[in-house]
Amino acid sequence: MDKKSSHGQWQQVEEDIADDILNGRLSPKAQLPKEADLMERFGVGRHTIRRAISSLEGRGLVQVEQGRGTFVRDGRLDYRLSERTRFSQNLLEQGREPLGQAVREEEMRASATVADALRLPRGEPVYHIVRRGFADEEPINLSNAYYPVRRFPGMDKARASGRSVTLILAEYGVPDYIRLRTDIIVRMPTADEARLLEQSNSQPVIMLKKIDVDMKGTPISYSETVWPGERVQFSIDNTSQLLDALARYSSS
Repeated sequence: MDKKSSHGQWQQVEEDIADDILNGRLSPKAQLPKEADLMERFGVGRHTIRRAISSLEGRGLVQVEQGRGTFVRDGRLDYRLSERTRFSQNLLEQGREPLGQAVREEEMRASATVADALRLPRGEPVYHIVRRGFADEEPINLSNAYYPVRRFPGMDKARASGRSVTLILAEYGVPDYIRLRTDIIVRMPTADEARLLEQSNSQPVIMLKKIDVDMKGTPISYSETVWPGERVQFSIDNTSQLLDALARYSSS
């Protein structure tokens, strides 16, 4: 450990242990070395170790069990991406409790990026919905979603009633929709993102840019969602494409 780091000693200890966890050198459910061993490894005092462990526990990376020790949490969410990805269903299937919280909702003019994704003229009105997603009361994502006002007039009033976006879309004649495209980007969080995700601003986030379309292929929403990289991993689920291919093969 570099004692001359611009970070405080406890922050450097935290980062080193977190690096061991995130890179697999400490596996899920593994017990961390005893306090005295960590003090010797890092050349710091008991208070420094305890503060670092407390911060790691706050980040959801470890769990302190009185009388037993400190263990690596096996809590990383395995989020499956498919053409019908649904946040609540994804979490419920893993025994996690989903929750959404509105941060901000407004009507605005579409930026070039949003307009291109929704195939709209630049500057056309869109609804902008900012929400936090939780898994068992732990912040798991922060999303910025955009919906065309011309396609969904009055959506802001419907949202005020507390109904979910999926139910509201059905009322506008969109009972089903699929994911057209997902782009995955790893970057550092903004200060606001780190605050809302309750994570360190030195830990990267994973941003998903996605476009959802109705069953005719017309875009209905564009979103940019950031996820804490240390709390989630993504897998691509192509089950539906396989089933379609098998169905075509069996009918040929």
